[in-house]
Amino acid sequence: MNEFVSEKHLGILTLVRKDGRPHSTPVGFMWDDENKVVKIITWSGSLKTRLLKEETLVGTISQVDGGRWVTFEGICSSTGDSEICSDAVKRYSLRYSEPKDRGDERRTITMTVDRILSSAGLAP
Repeated sequence: MNEFVSEKHLGILTLVRKDGRPHSTPVGFMWDDENKVVKIITWSGSLKTRLLKEETLVGTISQVDGGRWVTFEGICSSTGDSEICSDAVKRYSLRYSEPKDRGDERRTITMTVDRILSSAGLAP
């Protein structure tokens, strides 16, 4: 599974609002197996960041490539902490490419993963 989630694929992040409505959006993401967290870089004006501004939300992120797929489930939060954002940007650059400089508008969404589902060949 770790090899699959290091390949250059996007995922779909779904945040579940308090009223139960989902918000889904494609994202680049990084899986941190050691800490069991997913990190997503974004900016302060994005809807996903605005939804997480005042509260944590349940979320999922799924990546699929043909018959291979993985879904992470957990609690999502957002931060503008410069050290956390800098680390996430470095990880993003290794998996994808150098992201646009967002300066003080940079945000990082962290999902604390409590469940992983996957296709049979990718079992964690």
